[in-house]
Amino acid sequence: MQFDREPICQPRGGLYHLSVRSVADGEAMRKLCGAIVLFLLAVLATTGYSQRNRSRPARQGNPGEFDYYLLTLSWSPEFCHSHADKPECQSGHHGFVVHGLWPQYVEGYPENCSNALGLANPGEMADIMPDAGLVAHEWSTHNTCSGLDAESYFKLLRQAFSSIKVVAARESFSLAPEEVKREFAQANPNFNADDMTVSCGNNYLTAVSLCMTKDLKPTACQNLRDCRANVIRVPRTP
Repeated sequence: MQFDREPICQPRGGLYHLSVRSVADGEAMRKLCGAIVLFLLAVLATTGYSQRNRSRPARQGNPGEFDYYLLTLSWSPEFCHSHADKPECQSGHHGFVVHGLWPQYVEGYPENCSNALGLANPGEMADIMPDAGLVAHEWSTHNTCSGLDAESYFKLLRQAFSSIKVVAARESFSLAPEEVKREFAQANPNFNADDMTVSCGNNYLTAVSLCMTKDLKPTACQNLRDCRANVIRVPRTP
């Protein structure tokens, strides 16, 4: 039998086609190509779960011009599993920590709204954001879009975090993303499932985000990604 010296399956127009010219083995090769394509699609779908839940692209914004805030709480045991050398993971703070209080549009979100100076001492946020580098990054990239000066903004962030009763986990367990929301809603009766999102990566909990008005009242999240896994693992705190 003679075969072309091309790969069995190769991309064309975003898809894959069969380049083997043997009629006898054609059906077997088609099945193999199908299996490869299904595998690649599964990998791409799984990768999508780990992306940030802000489903619309960022765009240049103007300070103070946004629709609501997104308070994002990262689950540090999962982050520290693969980033043990990060300040957050060496700080002794475990459980949910603040990733950011992000100005958000109904569709998309603003970034890099001004060159306003950040906190003179980012370390003052270490009790809830245990990484001074993250504090500085969040301010310059996202938080200048709040329209507030740095001192006022981080005071608001602290107020937002303090208003939430954070759910803790001492043991590893598995549950549906909807159950994570239910636990948070039970601990924070002013919020319901529509006011929050759950983020996951590789079927592990990575974050819970709560949507708030500019005066920190619960509001429905709009056009945000939510974890689509049926069940997620929640690593325990050390």
